[in-house]
Amino acid sequence: MSLIKPKTEKLVKRLTIVATITASYFLLTADYGPKPNALDPIKKQLLSAQNSVKEYIFGSKTESQEKHIEKLDSNKDHP
Repeated sequence: MSLIKPKTEKLVKRLTIVATITASYFLLTADYGPKPNALDPIKKQLLSAQNSVKEYIFGSKTESQEKHIEKLDSNKDHP
């Protein structure tokens, strides 16, 4: 018997998963710095998810998201 409402419990579980993934990412990339590495695709997915949440909460900012992704791609070309 759970004392927490099912919706709240589901939200807490999802937030825990996201926090764990984020902490793992930062621990894995702590030694790499800004240099291009094998974890760049994960970084792009995290930023994409972050921007999706921001867009959902605050409204659409498509141009700034595209510029941010282009900036990441240009950093990869110029180490």
